[in-house]
Amino acid sequence: MGIGNGSPSDNQHAVYKEIQDETTPLLPIKAEEEDGIHEFNGASFSGAVFNLSTTIVGAGIMALPASIKMLGIIPGILMIILVALLTEASIDMMVRCSHQGKITSYGWLMGETFGPWGRIVLQASVVINNIGMMIVYMIIVGDVLSGTSTSGVHHRGIFEGWFGPHLWNSRPIVLLATTLFVFAPLVSFKRLDSLRYTSALSVALAVVFVVITAGIAIVRLIEGTVEIPKLFPELDGINSIWELFTAVPVLVTAYICHYNVHSIDNELEDRTQTKPIVQTSLALCSSVYIATSFFAYLLFGEGTLADVLANFDSNLHIPFSSVFNDVVRVSYVVHIMLVFPIVFFALRLNLDGLLFPTARHISRDNRRFTIITVSLLAVIYLAAIFIPSIWDAFQFTGATAAVLIGFIFPAMIILRDPYGIATKRDKILAVTMIVLAVLSNSMALYSDALNIIFHRKEEA
Repeated sequence: MGIGNGSPSDNQHAVYKEIQDETTPLLPIKAEEEDGIHEFNGASFSGAVFNLSTTIVGAGIMALPASIKMLGIIPGILMIILVALLTEASIDMMVRCSHQGKITSYGWLMGETFGPWGRIVLQASVVINNIGMMIVYMIIVGDVLSGTSTSGVHHRGIFEGWFGPHLWNSRPIVLLATTLFVFAPLVSFKRLDSLRYTSALSVALAVVFVVITAGIAIVRLIEGTVEIPKLFPELDGINSIWELFTAVPVLVTAYICHYNVHSIDNELEDRTQTKPIVQTSLALCSSVYIATSFFAYLLFGEGTLADVLANFDSNLHIPFSSVFNDVVRVSYVVHIMLVFPIVFFALRLNLDGLLFPTARHISRDNRRFTIITVSLLAVIYLAAIFIPSIWDAFQFTGATAAVLIGFIFPAMIILRDPYGIATKRDKILAVTMIVLAVLSNSMALYSDALNIIFHRKEEA
């Protein structure tokens, strides 16, 4: 169920075969005849690229400019490229093992490699990561439409700017309306490929955001009205060095897409296309990330906020500044709304797999599908009301569940090498990946703990 189940024993083969069939996180290639649905002949290359790119380019892009501000332009861009390369390597490890063992889900692969507990830990990590990400999505929607306050400064939302403050455009009401009338219909689809058109639109809107931000920054640069950003971080003690590591979880979270790779791979008619699809998606997303981070930081400098969309409520010092502000914010909030169902798809499957590991596939049980969907939407909505900042959510999910899903688990699988396909290079890369992931994220968590203790002492 969900992302997969563990390996069977010989005397459980018949039972496991049924479970195995149910673990594929998609509907069967042929839908039931009574539904009147035609045969599904496989997802296209472009549709798969758009779905994977939409999984990658989510809310993480909003926090990347703040990461670049912390790291400096050169180290920041190099880190974006490095994480992209490591992501491609980790997905390749995972996919090669899956194809060799004819495995159709990440959890099933973990179950085959480490037993039932491997599957459970993986599913729990995906649930934690995806809930955290979707809380971030809702926080951004609330920030953009209803406004937010940062360090005592209030940044007006779009509705507040257009109509003034009212009860109907308060954060709880706006997020409730968004949940009921936008998210709920989009998460009702049972096949990932059904979202290919919304995913294409989502990627296009992300590009619109990048192009407008870059255009404004270039105009301001030509006019000489922006400050040249720092190329390297400013270090003034050991604490500032520790603080640099807090950017690592944000960069890690920005590339986590592993939980949907099998879903996309399963829908391809030719599974040899998976590797070029992953490479194309990562190249596209890395270009978007670098452009967004550089130009947004160039535009706002040291005033860049953790959610850079909140910066687009001020005078940009160009003609029609308010119009560009609104276009940027609306385009990206619609992008976020279209990303939401892609991530929700994997969340629902994995939570169902944890709760009902031997039940039939959730897509064939309308009651269970509805109950889990409604419950998850309610939890995400309530959390988004009470969690104040996307940076807080990124720090937790990026340094824990995201790094496990994206780097540590794939590396552990290749080191265990259940199908005998790992080369010496694979194993060296896997060990390097684990060491980098553990050290960098441990330092990030340590730095976060120091900041919490420091702030509490200040308040006392």
